[in-house]
Amino acid sequence: MRYPLLITCTLAAAGLPIHVLVSQDGNIGMPAARVEAYLRDSALKPVASQGSRFKGDRTEHVLLAFNDTTAIEVKWAIAPAGGEAFNNQPRYEAAAYELQKLFLGERDYVVPPTALRMVPQSVFAASAGLKGEPTFDDSPAVLVELQYWTMGVTADGVFDPKRANRDSVYARHLGDLNILTYLIRHRDANKGNMLLSADSANPRLFAVDNGVAFNSPPSNRGTDWERMRVERVSAPTVARLRSINEANLTTALGVVAQFERRGDDYVATAPGPNLDADKGIRRKGSTLQLGLTSYEIEGVRDRLKSLLKDIDRGRIKTF
Repeated sequence: MRYPLLITCTLAAAGLPIHVLVSQDGNIGMPAARVEAYLRDSALKPVASQGSRFKGDRTEHVLLAFNDTTAIEVKWAIAPAGGEAFNNQPRYEAAAYELQKLFLGERDYVVPPTALRMVPQSVFAASAGLKGEPTFDDSPAVLVELQYWTMGVTADGVFDPKRANRDSVYARHLGDLNILTYLIRHRDANKGNMLLSADSANPRLFAVDNGVAFNSPPSNRGTDWERMRVERVSAPTVARLRSINEANLTTALGVVAQFERRGDDYVATAPGPNLDADKGIRRKGSTLQLGLTSYEIEGVRDRLKSLLKDIDRGRIKTF
């Protein structure tokens, strides 16, 4: 079970008031678009941190405070030198988050709000013990993936075919999760990458680690989630899948984050034209851009076509 950091005590000790958030549900504390805006655009102040799961894990569980006194708990994942490595692909994490928007509403997202930031060293210097080496050779800034820390979830009972047969709400969420993992070709079945809400009345499921996906080699923990495991999926979800085309796939996934270097640091800017569709990390002048390559987007498109074909042939049922 995921538990929150001691928000009240930490903020009180830091002399910060607490801003009460309007919950989306027991797993996501506010509307996803609002979380995303905080993580992507607002000044960051880490006030507490601890390891995410186990000793030596590369990620941290961090409490962020913002200037309006809002506090948000996140997974804090530092990118490797150069911006990508096996099982540490920030652009894949962001692409998985963006892809789900094409066929799921906010209250059904299976990837928690996720954003990429170029974090200046001044944030690390003022933080609660966080450290980070420069990601690129032209700036001391560090590329960090920030992902909302889902509450009230467990790694147990995530895939339960018997429950799916008797519980249509769980079956809908399981189908949505599996569609996402299939489309991104999720290749790491490590326990803890998929989480289930403890609320039996709203059994949402989440994919919280999507770095081994798309064009990644498989992990040594199995690749169960790269295939369709469920026998039926939601008809409304399928209807939205049918509206996805090559144009909106390319728009959503071609550029998932863009930054401009200003002095020693990088600042986020609106995505512009793709600088090089054959590369996932693109740099031109002062511009840094991340996204999926045309080959990786083509893979998503092909898997979508295959999924719809299986549904049309009755190999996967709808309800």
